[in-house]
Amino acid sequence: MRMSGIAVAKRLLSREYLPIGLLGGAAGAVWLFLALAGEMTEGDTRAFDRRLLLALREPGDAANPIGPPWLEVVGRDFTALGGTSVLSLLVITVVLYLALARKRAEALTLSATALGALALESGLKDWYGRPRPELVPHAVQVFTASFPSGHATLSAAVFLTVGALLARVQPDRRLKVYVSSVAALLALIVGVSRVYLGVHWPTDVLAGWTLGAAWAAVCWATALWLERAAPRPPP
Repeated sequence: MRMSGIAVAKRLLSREYLPIGLLGGAAGAVWLFLALAGEMTEGDTRAFDRRLLLALREPGDAANPIGPPWLEVVGRDFTALGGTSVLSLLVITVVLYLALARKRAEALTLSATALGALALESGLKDWYGRPRPELVPHAVQVFTASFPSGHATLSAAVFLTVGALLARVQPDRRLKVYVSSVAALLALIVGVSRVYLGVHWPTDVLAGWTLGAAWAAVCWATALWLERAAPRPPP
């Protein structure tokens, strides 16, 4: 008997099949990352990157982002949410809370997600060595290569994992959706701010989102499998 697409989706999102669904999503995200990387390496994304980056600048004045002057300040505030310092503080604070609450598995999951994402984006930056955009001035200082975006990678990995931890303890489905949506929105605005400030090509950010989401899904699926395999205490 064939199942409909909705039935398959519900089954994959159930607790029993959630790890399989997560790994399937991670595989799709990795495929998208490799496709972006391949197109970028061959130079096929150049026209798209230039067009979108210049679309966020005043016509005839590439030094000024579109919008009023205060919008650039907002962009800097948003981009700071994905910085290593801010995310490190967030991760340390949440991990300590989880440890004190005796939720060691959750603490290890978040730690592994954050550290793994940092290692992945750092290694891939060195591997691809893509220069930063030269079309427009940079609104903030940058010191590393461009592909993939570290801010996009880390914010996607950390915010999505924290969102999943919070959503898991919510009894109301509406609250689960709300928490997950806020986590995704935070990762979204961090990535967009990097392009708006002229420090990343759009494909850098797209690659960072896919990489961070894929790694978060792998860590979460692994944690669920380990939790299921662990012996349960007697009642």
